[in-house]
Amino acid sequence: MKNRLINETSPYLLQHAENPVDWYPWGSEAFEKAQREDKPVFLSIGYSTCHWCHVMAHESFEDPEVARIMNRDFIPVKVDKEERPDIDSIYMNVCVSLTGSGGWPLTAIMDSGGKPFFAGTYFPKRSRYGMPGLVEILGNVNSHWQNNRGRLLDSAEKITAHINSQSKKPPAALDSAVLINKGIAYFKSAFDKHYGGFGRAPKFPSPHNLLFLMEAYENLGDKSCLEMAEKTLLSMAKGGIFDHIGFGFSRYSTDEKWLAPHFEKMLYDNALLIMAYTKAYEITKNPVYKSIAGKTILYIKRGMTNPDGGFYSAEDADSDGIEGKFYVFTPQEILSVLGKADGQAFCKLYDITEGGNFEGKNIPNQISLAEPDDSLSHLLPKLYEYRRTRTSLHKDDKILSAWNALMIAALADASRVFDDDSHLETAMKAAAFIEANLCEDNNVFTSFRDGKRTDNGVLDDYAFYIFALLKLNRVTRAKQLANKVITDFFNNENGGFYLTGSGSEALITRPNETHDGAIPSGNSVMTMNLLTLNLLTGEYGDVLDKQVDFMSSAAADIPGGHSFFLCALLKREHTKLSADNYICDENGCRPE
Repeated sequence: MKNRLINETSPYLLQHAENPVDWYPWGSEAFEKAQREDKPVFLSIGYSTCHWCHVMAHESFEDPEVARIMNRDFIPVKVDKEERPDIDSIYMNVCVSLTGSGGWPLTAIMDSGGKPFFAGTYFPKRSRYGMPGLVEILGNVNSHWQNNRGRLLDSAEKITAHINSQSKKPPAALDSAVLINKGIAYFKSAFDKHYGGFGRAPKFPSPHNLLFLMEAYENLGDKSCLEMAEKTLLSMAKGGIFDHIGFGFSRYSTDEKWLAPHFEKMLYDNALLIMAYTKAYEITKNPVYKSIAGKTILYIKRGMTNPDGGFYSAEDADSDGIEGKFYVFTPQEILSVLGKADGQAFCKLYDITEGGNFEGKNIPNQISLAEPDDSLSHLLPKLYEYRRTRTSLHKDDKILSAWNALMIAALADASRVFDDDSHLETAMKAAAFIEANLCEDNNVFTSFRDGKRTDNGVLDDYAFYIFALLKLNRVTRAKQLANKVITDFFNNENGGFYLTGSGSEALITRPNETHDGAIPSGNSVMTMNLLTLNLLTGEYGDVLDKQVDFMSSAAADIPGGHSFFLCALLKREHTKLSADNYICDENGCRPE
């Protein structure tokens, strides 16, 4: 049984191509059918390594009863959030506005014009534990659609008007020092002195926060900023969020100790964490940070790099339908692979016990130690190979411009700080892949897989790639793309860059994202890019001033939620870099 997703290249969409639900990919065909048949659109957004997406798919989208209801009363549409971050941004904003929270899978129901009147995240098939069931939701929505449609459509208009009004706040310049100090104060107030990180569980790495704190230490001399960053970096390196067998970091920790992660590994987290550990080593010269950065780079090179140089997107949390199965061990397994003496030593060092630390089994960790201990690293290859034979992980092998650019930037930093040309070679090869497969003239596209690229590019694709190009000293190419972004994405009236370009598909709103989430916002990164270009070339001053005013206004209420922008502010106030340090000629710009 195959539906209309069978011809897509997205691993996430292909996971649903044999559902009994008659899914459509996002496009005019689905919305025209919704209008023609007078049905609402059921939109489901997720990504291929998302655990709860798998759960909802198994419970509902693979279920004949749910499929019958959806196919009869709705036009079902599936979207890969990583291929269409513009669509995800809009409807995630709707979900957060309506419910106070968001996440994936993202569920929205809307009219044939794309205007939503219902949104949420994961729903079980039937109501349980106070959570409404999808079958009941579908029935209620269909009843209202048939009998009380005016109320639904009125709600859709109000929701759409609300999200459009959010982007019209005029900029107002605020003092940079005030924003920076408020950001530092926020992190001090939220800091966990025992285990590092900020706030309560779940804890996310958010390495851009740590980069800001380290920049604050370097520029302002606040030692507590470096102490917070170091405590967090060391705690993560010891915890189960770091894969002590195969290396690399998982997406977040479900507990305060960084022990039990949500086991999926994302390219962007690992890129940003390489940057953070590299920066920590640059400041402190503590070899632990160099070791963790190097191990994470090894994880990327041996398991997340395509033969032509691009980097894959993610690895799943689940194996054989069980979250974390790939990563956990029993003492008996360790002993059978390493032998009694080495096995016992390994179990002691990595907290492998009979009682277990995760659902009766064990996540290797060194939380009880003061610093990570590599004394048994010679035993890791045997366990690494054994683990690969037990079960497998799904890998999302599409190549995303924005995430690849972050990894290129991270490798460029690592090459410079660690004096390792191999990291630069890997970065250069990835940049060549982007130019060959995800660029056409001055256009940058979002995703590439199976010989095909998407036909859209959003701000993050341009901003992050410009950031990477500047790390590679390709200033001329960075200027070409910056000029394109200013022409197609910049709001000349109020400042700020839209998520979508002027020639992009018209959606119900044009997002203008400023808040840093799991990764820095495109607006934060473009602020840094404009600052760097201005310092190198003396150009872009007017746009930079407007952008700083816009972002200063956006960050006023929650400076800590705009930490990468605060990094740019710190550099703007304290940098020693200038255009005089570079030579520019017909061959481009390069360090003097």
